Amino acid sequence: MSVAGMNEPLAVREAPASYLIELAEQRVRPGYKQTEVGVIPEDWEVVSIGSLGTFSKGQGIRKDEAASGGIPCVRYGEIYTHYDDHVRSFNSFISSEVAKSSKRLRSGDLLFAGSGETKAEIGKCVAFLDDREAYAGGDIVILSPVKGYSPFFGYLFNAPIIARQKASKGQGDAVVHISATALSSVKIPLPPTKAEQEAIATALSDVDALLAKLDQLIAKKRDLKQAAMQQLLTGSTRLPGFGGEWEVRRLGDVCRITTGKKDVNEGNPTGQYPFFTCARENTFSDSYSFDGEAILIAGNGEVGNLGYFKGKFEAYQRTYVLQGFTANVSYLWHQLSAHLVKSLGIGTIGSSIPYIKMENLVGFEFQSPLDKGEQTAIATTLSDMDAEIAALEARRDKTRDLKQGMMQELLTGRIRLV
Repeated sequence: MSVAGMNEPLAVREAPASYLIELAEQRVRPGYKQTEVGVIPEDWEVVSIGSLGTFSKGQGIRKDEAASGGIPCVRYGEIYTHYDDHVRSFNSFISSEVAKSSKRLRSGDLLFAGSGETKAEIGKCVAFLDDREAYAGGDIVILSPVKGYSPFFGYLFNAPIIARQKASKGQGDAVVHISATALSSVKIPLPPTKAEQEAIATALSDVDALLAKLDQLIAKKRDLKQAAMQQLLTGSTRLPGFGGEWEVRRLGDVCRITTGKKDVNEGNPTGQYPFFTCARENTFSDSYSFDGEAILIAGNGEVGNLGYFKGKFEAYQRTYVLQGFTANVSYLWHQLSAHLVKSLGIGTIGSSIPYIKMENLVGFEFQSPLDKGEQTAIATTLSDMDAEIAALEARRDKTRDLKQGMMQELLTGRIRLV
């Protein structure tokens, strides 16, 4: 009697990730202990959020009331969209009359979003550290701690080990809710001294300050580029060495404008060739219909969104493909980027442009120097500014990643600062 596969080498199966995590947690290094929130230093404790202080609720501030005066307030949706870990500025302001029926905040309060769209984000927290008069709107759960360091909690309460617990306690599907009772039972790792909590918060706050400076610098560079576009693309300001005449050109006179022929569902995410639809990110295709240098313009969906590609590619039937250029391509790109959407009326009051018509593009007018050398010089100047902004954005993104890594190490005590 033979056994099938007896002569084949014994297969070694890869261990599941969950087993590897359990195995790693069993190897607790000296000075640390395994707890229900993971491995933490031996002198840290695990406590429930409810043991830190008392809970209260914000009171409803309607959308139309959020711009009724000059007194700062926080609305629950802004915890997701406007704030990171701490309240550093305000987006909404109420009148003194509205404030009479609203919940006043005290410095050190921790504000949890009581409603949200997903369980993964439910209960996002921000620390209110201001001494100014300010109020909390409805669907905000407020924790007023009597022990611990609020700036530290602003970071800790959004850490992955805490977010996972909040997600497990969220209720609902279309709209997710979390209550003060549910939040009070969430377990957290707590350093034993305020000095250590403060050191962790200070380190993370320093990274936040760097991120804020990068955001400010990026905004400034974008404003400078916008001003440069206004001046250079209209001939209001000339670059050194150029003084020739300009003319008004039509897009249809400087390139060939066609559309793709494929339907969106004809793409293949694992295909060889880029497939440009009207979405901001391209997909892929097994075939190609175009080859060469091209500017792509979304004809519907993300109306007016621009793309650039050089090589073999496919295009959706509502995507416009510009090729066969007689003007500098980069210069043309910047003209379209600066003026196309505005020329269509998109973003103006009462506008509703569901799609771009061919005649909109063919008849698009722009100013251009007759000297192609000046076109190139202008395009190079603006592209250099784009590259500088992109480099700053990459640095900001890396800094954000660094902050996430620091939070993972510092908020679990893997790295000690005191």
